[in-house]
Amino acid sequence: MGAEPSRPPGAAVEALIARLRSGPLPVEDWMAACLGEYYARGDVLGAGGDFITAPECTQIFGELLGLWSAVVWQAMGSPERINLVELGPGRGTLMADALRALAPVPAFRRALSVHLVETSPGLRARQKQKLRASGVTVFWHERLDTVPSGPMIVLANEFLDALPIRQYLRDAEGWRERLVGLAGEGPALTFTQGPLLGDPPPLAQPAHLQARVGEEIEVCPQAQAVVAQVAARLAADGGAGLFLDYGPAHSAPGDSLQALRRHRFAAVLENPGAVDLTAHVDFQAMARVAAAAGAAVDGIVQQGPFLQSLGLEARAGVLMANAATDQKREIRFAVRRLIDSSEMGTLFKVLGLRSPSMARLPGF
Repeated sequence: MGAEPSRPPGAAVEALIARLRSGPLPVEDWMAACLGEYYARGDVLGAGGDFITAPECTQIFGELLGLWSAVVWQAMGSPERINLVELGPGRGTLMADALRALAPVPAFRRALSVHLVETSPGLRARQKQKLRASGVTVFWHERLDTVPSGPMIVLANEFLDALPIRQYLRDAEGWRERLVGLAGEGPALTFTQGPLLGDPPPLAQPAHLQARVGEEIEVCPQAQAVVAQVAARLAADGGAGLFLDYGPAHSAPGDSLQALRRHRFAAVLENPGAVDLTAHVDFQAMARVAAAAGAAVDGIVQQGPFLQSLGLEARAGVLMANAATDQKREIRFAVRRLIDSSEMGTLFKVLGLRSPSMARLPGF
């Protein structure tokens, strides 16, 4: 079987390559242009796309987060109105499953105002189609700051890992930013280093500054800004938030930038705009940012134990009781994928944020 043909660059990547003719750019700029073009396609998720997320593995994931939200709402005193916000809602699968699971909690459904923060027109179209039968009015936003004020519950699954990062290398002289430039006269790209920085890299964590010569570190300004914004709103208006993603619980040096295409690892600098680019989420950095913005942080836990504490296996047992043999096999496989230490159970973490006036969140 031959190699898959390259996809011609779109306008955003063509503009980026034109900029590179004047000199290399930070990894963050290159990654932002590539991801903007990539997600604009709207056909990147699922078995026919490049990667699959937890909601696409099994309906149980979204159902559990929906019921978790209902319990949190009750712990808040069951306010008459509450915003249920999802950041980066993919194809709308998580929210559709969450809303369906809330049928036994009609008071919560009546109190809900559902808001999806999504920049991709293609994905918005899929979300609208998926949620048409939910019976709930849904509002779309380009940014979180246009979501109306008031108490809210925020869900963000595999959102932070797709935000562009900055990378820095420590050499014998100090710190240099990692850049992307042209390898020659053609469109081929290569990594290079910027000039020596006079100070430690912005947003670097204490553990980053212990990096040895030859090691790289990563920071994600956009992720930190989003988490800080969510935390500030929770502190001011009340509510809670969940960030589920892959990455370490503690800050550390390392290069985690990777590309996926058709569920396989791909070369990071090839086919810009046509491959999924992600990097590990620095959960310790996110927790520090959230605390500084005024939210209470309930900790960073592994996804496997978190989902188990919410009743993942019990719900799987109910589904399998009335399932055909093939369906039972699919459910077992999905459950294992979500909680097994060799799959998503350990690498994926969950960060819980809440208003300081609330009790500890379920699952923490």
